[in-house]
Amino acid sequence: MTTTTSRLLNLLSLLQTKRDWPGALLAERLEISHRTVRRDVDRLREMGYSIQATMGPDGGYRLDAGTELPPLLFDDDQVVALTVALQSATATGAGIEEAALRALTTVRQVMPSRLRHRLDAISFETLPRSGAAASVSPDVLIALSSAVRAREVLRFDYAGSSSDPRRVEPHHVVAAEGRWYLVAWDLAVEDWRIFRADRITPRTPTGPRFTPRAVPGGDARVYVAARFKGSSQVNEWPCVGTVVLRLPLSRVLPFVGDGVAESAGPDHTRYTVGSWSWVALAASLGRFDAAVEVVGPPELKAAFGELAGRFAAAARTR
Repeated sequence: MTTTTSRLLNLLSLLQTKRDWPGALLAERLEISHRTVRRDVDRLREMGYSIQATMGPDGGYRLDAGTELPPLLFDDDQVVALTVALQSATATGAGIEEAALRALTTVRQVMPSRLRHRLDAISFETLPRSGAAASVSPDVLIALSSAVRAREVLRFDYAGSSSDPRRVEPHHVVAAEGRWYLVAWDLAVEDWRIFRADRITPRTPTGPRFTPRAVPGGDARVYVAARFKGSSQVNEWPCVGTVVLRLPLSRVLPFVGDGVAESAGPDHTRYTVGSWSWVALAASLGRFDAAVEVVGPPELKAAFGELAGRFAAAARTR
């Protein structure tokens, strides 16, 4: 025979997996009487859970959002996912690092030993984004996300810009490499723009509602990634070339990034990689400090020539 606590946890678990549960079905699943179901539902309500009674011939119960945060129930996989997410949150740049660490401590304090063992098996460290920190206030993220969800024109001041407050139609908030970005239709220039959230100071109130537009490429994440590569729509580098480096594959692999490297002999590696311009691509290949043979295309070979001239001129400068 199950204890009252065990029975309440089972009932809560069922209510969390489906919005509407007929009372008869709950009684059957829990192997208790209808009267006990009603009594246990009342106990959960006293604990802070908002459970509504549904009408009809199969009248039952529905778990709704309440006004306060009641005790929460997670299964083992959910606890592991929550803990990993909290640990990863320290590198999001969302200004919630301290709160995430406090929440992680709270979860660990009540975590059964079997779950600690599972989590320790995938223990990891998080590194902040390279370069200057660009933390964004949670209040800003909430304001941006709220405007996106409500489809309301957003006004904001943008750090580093001397122009009047921006007026945009906000479409998506995207996190990439430790920074947060707003993808929006700029009403002043009538074109798509990507704004760094840490530079945004929202103004109130928001403006009128708007009809959503289709983001170039159909996916905000792909669009942002494409813009980072110097493209307007396609998530590909506009300049891609292939070279043979006079280095063994083992020396090249740690630095291939999003390129492709394959052995071309004991001391040679064939390497295909992209960049936003041909000269930038040629310059990036210099980091290997090795002899380079250009396979193609001709634009890359010409870029090496242009780069050689620039470096030669720099060497003659006094």
